[in-house]
Parts: sequence; structure tokens; C-alpha cells
Amino acid sequence: MATFTSLGVGSGLDLNTIVTKLVALERQPLGSMQSKANQLQTQVSSFGQISSLMSGMQTAANALTNPLLWSGSTAASSDASTVAVSASNNVAPGNYAVAVQSLANSQTLASATTFPDSSALLGSGTLTLQLGTWDTGQANFSPKSGSSAVDIQIAATDTLADVASKVNAAGAGVTASLITDSSGVRLSLRSTATGASNGFRLTAADSGGHNTDGLGLSVMAFDPPNGATAMQLMQGSTDAKATVNGIAVTSASNAMTGVIDGLTLNLNKVSSTPVNVTATLDTGSVQTAIKTFASAYNAMVTYLGNQTKYDPGSKAAGVLQGDSAATNLQERLRAMAGSSSSAASGFAHLSDIGLEVQRDGTLTVNQTKLDAATGKLSELKKAFSSSDATNSTNSGFARRYSDLATQALGVDGTVTTRTAGLQKLIAKNGDEQTALNTRVDAFQSRLVAQYTALDANVAKLNSLSSYVTQQIANWNKNGA
Repeated sequence: MATFTSLGVGSGLDLNTIVTKLVALERQPLGSMQSKANQLQTQVSSFGQISSLMSGMQTAANALTNPLLWSGSTAASSDASTVAVSASNNVAPGNYAVAVQSLANSQTLASATTFPDSSALLGSGTLTLQLGTWDTGQANFSPKSGSSAVDIQIAATDTLADVASKVNAAGAGVTASLITDSSGVRLSLRSTATGASNGFRLTAADSGGHNTDGLGLSVMAFDPPNGATAMQLMQGSTDAKATVNGIAVTSASNAMTGVIDGLTLNLNKVSSTPVNVTATLDTGSVQTAIKTFASAYNAMVTYLGNQTKYDPGSKAAGVLQGDSAATNLQERLRAMAGSSSSAASGFAHLSDIGLEVQRDGTLTVNQTKLDAATGKLSELKKAFSSSDATNSTNSGFARRYSDLATQALGVDGTVTTRTAGLQKLIAKNGDEQTALNTRVDAFQSRLVAQYTALDANVAKLNSLSSYVTQQIANWNKNGA
């Protein structure tokens, strides 16, 4: 409130206080308007939280309609250090005895020749790498189907380290490394993938003609059928071999896939006795999803209850107490929790599944019932996820709650329209506050103008009164 220091100067009256109090009286309705605006804004915030909780409940409900949830499987091994196991979806429950006879290996070569250091020169020419399969004793080599030989050009200035780098850069399915032992540096070559078909042959076309005699580039050659044996075979490339329920199986990798649909057997070591592997339906994830839905539902119901209740003790009303949109949503949730469904045999009500409705509308989990329900996954899936657009009683519980959330949060939904309505009221309230302030400002201006004129007139009258008094005093003095 502005202070008008010039008012009353001429008249001596406290006109500033008079104007201030009259303006304050005129502005008094603004406090109620501001209080109403705060109340409306609080209601908007409450509906914002309802929208968030409703979305959370819908997400939890949708998880129960996801086919992947109901086809999930788990697998376990009696000795994961020997055979570990992992499962994908749609694994049929079963028990398997897995015995490991041998692991898959990569072919490994080491140079028979040692070098003083990594800067040693080998010569120049072309190295050719070819993936394939060796028979017993490396008497014959069969190139791998679909692969091609890779040529690697070696210059006379290339050091042992350079040669290893060129092998690694060739992308031929073989890696090279330098290993130092007590006698010097050796070159080691290893196929990047395991399995019998991922062995390799390495031939040398040395510019000096030393192709198989262990001189020049031929120090790297490994082609026993053609007399090139300067590289020593440290380990042959082999397939993993195992038996599953007594049936012999092989794999190029120690991660066996396709042997049992949906299961991957990770072979870690040879076993002296079979390892028991079991595959079961993943009821644990289903139970977790059901409990997550119950928690999301409870959060929604509890919040609505707190927002719409009246506390006789404190005589305090909830923010949305008496709000028809909030109470309607509350009633629909409670009615749905107590409704029946014909979507699945044996699960007509949520309580049959183990979700029991309490007096406050929340759900508690009866673990005994839930354990029994997840023993009938095919029917339980229907109870939650079945959909029938023509007859809602044939739809699953999760589907119904998801549809309710879609309706409430849609463009014309209860939550959306109520929020929009409240925001319009806030905007209208703001306009009314602006209009009131404008009206009060004009009133104040008129008062200031009126009292300024009054102050001037009173000042003139005071001046005239002083003059008349002075004259009368002079007359009296002269008459004496």
C-alpha cells in the first residue's frame, strides 16, 4: 500500500491514514480470491498425483497381460561349476542328466624357433591363413565351408611384432601374440573360435624360397601334409562332447544351444558324473508381477482415500473431499475389486488368486492362495489377461484395470477433464484478481484526488480564518 506523504499537509488532517484504510477495505476480497486460487492449485496437484498413480497402476496391470511373462522359464544346475545353464522363454519343464566328456578348444600353435626379441626380422613374402578341419594326426586338412583363405603381405622390414600385428589386423579368425620364456621370444597363434571346424592352416610363400624349411617366413608355417612343421601344435581345435540323458551331442562352442529348446548349457569342465539340469516355468516372476500390481493398486486407493476423507477428530477435510470426479473414481476402483470374472476357471474373484480386499479398499496378498494359483499358470494367465470387447465379464482383471486407467487418463477422461476444469477456474480467478486490483487502483486514485482537493480547500479556509482573526485583533487594538 502506497503512502501519500503530502496528504493533510495543508489541512493538518491525517488524510493518509483515511485513504489507506478505505483502500484496504476495498481490497479485502482479494484475500479470499488468493485463498481460493491456492485451494484450486492444490486440487490440481492432487489430480496430478492421481494421474501419476493411475499410470503406475496401468503399467503394473499391463505387465500381467504381457505374453512373455507367462511363457518365462527358469533353469537350474546341480553343479554350475561343471555345467551352468540359462533359459529363454517357452522352455518345456523337464529334467536332464548332462555328462561332459570333453570341452571345445581352439587350435594353438607356437614357434619352435625362439627370437632374441620382438624386433627380430623374419624376411618378406606372403603368409596365407585358411580356417578348416584337421583329421587325426593332421594328415589331411578340409577348408571350412563358407570361408576363404586370407593373404597377409610381409615386408623385409617388418619385425616379429609387426608380423603379429598384421595377423591380428587381417581378420582371418586367428590371433597372434608374443610370449617370452627363458629361451627368448616365441610367436603364438590361436584360432579365435573353438570347434573342430575352426582349426587353421598357415602356409608361407617366402621371397627367398624358404617355404617349408623353417627359414625366413616359413618359420611361421604349419601345413604338416606338405611338410611345413616349423610351428608346433600345442592344442588342437576340437568340439565339445557331452551326453544329455544318455544321448551323445557335440558343439563347436562350450555354450551348447539348440540341444534342448530354450536352454543354453555352458560347459565348464569335464564331469566324472552327470550333472542334473532342471527347467521349470518361472512362477516367481509371475508372483512378483502380481504383487507389484497389488502395491500399485493400493497406492492409488490409499491416496484417493486420504484426499477425499473427513477427519472428525481434527475436523479437517481432505483436499478432494466432496469432489465428484475423485469419489467417482474411488467407487469404480472398489467396485472393480469386488467384481467377478468368467475369464478363467477357478478364478472368479481376485480373492481366489490370493488378492483379498480389505475394509479400506486395499488388497493384501494371501501367499498360500497365490502359491496355489501359480500352479495353474494357463488359467491364471486368462484370469488376468483375457480380453473380450463385447462382454467385459469375460475380460481378465488386469485388462479391466488397464482399460479403466485408459478411460480416466484419456482426452475426455475423468482425471483429464477435471484437471482442465480446475485450471480454467484458476485462470478465471486470476482474471478476477486482476480486475479487482484495477478497480481498487482506480478507487485509490479518486480518493487521492478528492482528498487532495479537500486538503487544499481546508488550507485556504485555515488561511482565511487566520487573516480574519488577525484583522479582528487589530481592530480591537485600534478601538482601544
